[in-house]
Amino acid sequence: MLFLATVTAIRTRFVSANGLEFEVHECGQGDRLALCLHGFPESAYSWRHQLPLLAELGYRAWAPNLRGYGGSSRPAGVDAYRIEHLVEDVVTLIDAAGASRTVLLGHDWGGGIGWMTALTRACPLDGLVIMNAPHPLRFVEELFRWPQIWRSWYVFAFQIPWLPERLLARANARPIADAFLDLAVDQSRFPPEVLDVYRTQAILPGALTAMVNYYRASRHILQAPRPFLTRRIDTPTLVIWGEADTALGLELLDHLEPLVEDLTVHRLPSVSHWVQQEAPEQVNDLLAAWLRQLDATGTRPT
Repeated sequence: MLFLATVTAIRTRFVSANGLEFEVHECGQGDRLALCLHGFPESAYSWRHQLPLLAELGYRAWAPNLRGYGGSSRPAGVDAYRIEHLVEDVVTLIDAAGASRTVLLGHDWGGGIGWMTALTRACPLDGLVIMNAPHPLRFVEELFRWPQIWRSWYVFAFQIPWLPERLLARANARPIADAFLDLAVDQSRFPPEVLDVYRTQAILPGALTAMVNYYRASRHILQAPRPFLTRRIDTPTLVIWGEADTALGLELLDHLEPLVEDLTVHRLPSVSHWVQQEAPEQVNDLLAAWLRQLDATGTRPT
């Protein structure tokens, strides 16, 4: 089992990309980039257990706060959070890093952006790692079926103007903390000091509106033509999935093989949606083994 390095090994910098400023948590150095994209209602902090590992494996590991989050720029308006802008953020961050090779990692919304970056072939990727984030086609296919309709109730609720962010901001963003605890299997992984990071971020001026705007702008993904969503991804892809995810059903893992040419899937029993935070030891072991084989052979890790 790999040790988990402490957060003190991580430094913060600001990177200009796509006309915005991104607050980036960084570990390691060199021209091989591991770009880690967080989900909702998380931040770059959610990758605190993986960044030192990636640096140890020889990568310069970047975890940006996505647009609207933390100290990153917060453009106004729902359309600023459309998926094409989020993919362009990825492309320009990779350009800013000057990377010779790039592995893209994403969880939740970050995983959705990762899938779309690979689907659009917007930039060369040497590897793609997805954690508890459905392929866009599988999500479109299941979103309006039971029981995923019930699991995704918040996606529909977030379409309402201004009210969701008002409710999320109550009691110093207590609902943000509750979201982690309610979905977690092992709540001990989310002590008050961890939850306070996310609560503090959420109450920054304009942050909650930006965070919810990802969902308001997501209708454009649902409207994407099916032939595009069925485009076969040829980037070697690792999917790590906490099976106890109450927000995303296990059926979303079905029928991935026709969509991804080079696919490895690991399912973690009794682990929740917050997979890389709740089971960092297991995730890091799987990630390290897959990346080492990818680096050594350039072929499908087993």
